[in-house]
Amino acid sequence: MVSVPLARRNLLANTPRLIRSVSGIAFAVLLMIVELGFRDGFLESMVMNLRALDGDIMLISSAKYQVDRISPFSRRQLYEARAVPGVASASPLYIERLRPIWKNPQDQRLYRITAYGLDPDHPVFLFPDLAAKHEALRQPDTVMFDRRARSFLGEANAGTETELARRHITVVGTFELGPNFFSDGNVIMSDRNFFKFFGARGAVKDADLPDIEIGAVKVLPHFKVADVKASLRAALPPNVAVLTKAELVDEEKAYNAKVSPVGPIFTIGTIIGLAVGMMISYQILFSELSDQRSQYATLKAMGYRNSYLVKVVLQQAVFYALIGYVPAWILGFLALRGIGQLVLLPVGISFSLTVMSLAMTVVMCTVSALIAVRRVISADPAELF
Repeated sequence: MVSVPLARRNLLANTPRLIRSVSGIAFAVLLMIVELGFRDGFLESMVMNLRALDGDIMLISSAKYQVDRISPFSRRQLYEARAVPGVASASPLYIERLRPIWKNPQDQRLYRITAYGLDPDHPVFLFPDLAAKHEALRQPDTVMFDRRARSFLGEANAGTETELARRHITVVGTFELGPNFFSDGNVIMSDRNFFKFFGARGAVKDADLPDIEIGAVKVLPHFKVADVKASLRAALPPNVAVLTKAELVDEEKAYNAKVSPVGPIFTIGTIIGLAVGMMISYQILFSELSDQRSQYATLKAMGYRNSYLVKVVLQQAVFYALIGYVPAWILGFLALRGIGQLVLLPVGISFSLTVMSLAMTVVMCTVSALIAVRRVISADPAELF
């Protein structure tokens, strides 16, 4: 028997029907792409601060389940880490998310932001602007402001005076980090100003030894990060978790994806999009197969086996998936790009999102085809006579 591109011919036989079918599938795919884009943007926004840390190994409290949640450990243990062979430096980072109330310099409205405290001589962030302002940050009541903060926080540049936590401050410079789903902006201040504004945590009498949130450890050249990590793990008590920077980023992403209130919502939205897409593609294929039932019955009468007919239907489903995916990807790219610029979050279409959404689209259409193909298998050649 001569093989003909039956699936392709079925697809192109009726142009208006093709446009309607592709539009329906593209809508479901667009829904999945947008949900996946929001999910990836949410997860990435929650680790932007971690990616900006200057360190190979991170020390956190073993009780800390989310980086922004307050769970410090003793700075004395940071000193112990500095004595471990292979450690070039171990710098502290302090985080306060609830008490920093920022006053918009223009309209005087109050908003909650995130404050980071650090040693100006050993900054733990990779921001280029930070290195040039370490002298200015040593001055009392000074901060650096996040220039990618949401616009309603106001405009603040070097020399701007406003209030933070109801105390007068002077902005000495800006840096670029950006908001996340739980914070509209950020400020960086020296450790001394941080303690002055928010107090030193921990039951310690010596104010020079406050508890810290993150210890950023840099490894000396010619030392393997894995070896230094193992040495730190052996030297520090169990209440301190020792993670590489990549491990900390992965753990934070995993928590926000599975446990936090926001991450699972986008996952559910993606599943709903997949379910909607399966129903749409099933209705499309079932309707087409019903219209073409007599043609398939003719093929069976000519001697074609059910396996061949199933293959044709699956090919047609894959064609629908690929054709419907293209406009959905373009619309999703434009929509996520515009939303990302509007809300200042890292929302977009990555290569991994493209691969995942394409695979889900193909699965969506092929599963629907396997359900709808019963219409072809049940076609009886006797119906033709």
